[in-house]
Amino acid sequence: MDETHSLAVSLFSEILMADQLARSRLSKVLPKGMELSHFSVLNHLARAGLERSPAQLAKAFHVTRGAMTNTLSKLEVAGYIHVRPDWDDARRKMVAISPAGKQARDAALAGIIPVISEVVGELGSDRVRATLPILRELRGKLEESG
Repeated sequence: MDETHSLAVSLFSEILMADQLARSRLSKVLPKGMELSHFSVLNHLARAGLERSPAQLAKAFHVTRGAMTNTLSKLEVAGYIHVRPDWDDARRKMVAISPAGKQARDAALAGIIPVISEVVGELGSDRVRATLPILRELRGKLEESG
């Protein structure tokens, strides 16, 4: 294996392991019954401040429409989102975060922030800040090729 291949394997091995460990740690501090995918959708809707269609959400999270529909169904049953018909196209639906969803997202953040802040503190803010542009560029390259 040449050096570029070896470096690529090492990079992606580290990214995948870090992803797995981060998901595991964050899942442990989420409110009872909340999954990381639920938090991610609630956080996206809260930050956007706008309604989104299930298709838009599926595209944003790079998941199938079926997977997003499953997540949205669970969030709707929990009362965390409101789903309504699209007034312009009755075949489509629009999704918005509910007040209960905002509270659930805030509760999740209250558990997550200490965990991720501890890691950033241990690594050092300057090192994390220096790493972010590389990770963003890597994400961009993966989105282009995906």
